[in-house]
Amino acid sequence: MLGVDDFKFIEDDKQKTHVSITKSTYNRLITAIVSVAIVSAFLGGYVVGGETVEPKEVIVRESIQNSQTKPTTQEQFGSQIIRNISFDDDPMKGNPDASITIVEFSDFQCPFCAKFHKDTLPQLEQNYISTGKVNFVYRDFPIQSIHPNAIPAALASECADDQGRFWEIHDMIFKNQVAWQGLEIPQSVSLFKQYASEIGLDGKEFDLCLDSGKYLEEISNDLDDGRAYGVTGTPGFFVGNEKIGFTKLIGAQPFSSFQRVIEQQLAQ
Repeated sequence: MLGVDDFKFIEDDKQKTHVSITKSTYNRLITAIVSVAIVSAFLGGYVVGGETVEPKEVIVRESIQNSQTKPTTQEQFGSQIIRNISFDDDPMKGNPDASITIVEFSDFQCPFCAKFHKDTLPQLEQNYISTGKVNFVYRDFPIQSIHPNAIPAALASECADDQGRFWEIHDMIFKNQVAWQGLEIPQSVSLFKQYASEIGLDGKEFDLCLDSGKYLEEISNDLDDGRAYGVTGTPGFFVGNEKIGFTKLIGAQPFSSFQRVIEQQLAQ
């Protein structure tokens, strides 16, 4: 699993920690700035540790000092319960009126995210999403410093969502992760455009959207929200609703981990 110290942070004069992102010179595509503005502040503000949990995935946690990006109300009931997780206007799968929502913060180039989408999400769909008990929201959390194609992939998915085809390209990107993860950005972008063509998107509209970096701000907002809610690595999940709060799960957890949380929440 990927952790918080794979990011580089910049602190402004109000002590707010944020990720700085700008446009690249390649077809105006967006990449992240990964330089450290204040090394001492970065090292002093983050303590990263790890532990191994079933199924032997590494969970990385952080302690953030002086981070005031977006305050959230948190209560402790054995595990962390967080109120008011925003769905933003991000892609949703399942019944929007379902009593329980799973919000994922994910990185298309993260191998643990691909593992979740291959092994666990289909079981969640079969047992909970297709039955109308749970819906599923996908939000972006690209770790650009070690995943150079993470933001281009996220942009491609947002551009497909413009044409109502997010989940098709989402599935193709994860399924073919090995094919594009080691490519230079121009080559990966070309491959994402090929995927768009294969699922029948309007190529001209998709290419214009992707090349312009149209949804950079949307992706940046997802990053800000994820960090404010305590996401320290990918994939990160919040399961629940506003009434009972959201339980936090980190890592490529097995179906059984989600099942325990969901069944407990449905019983409330």
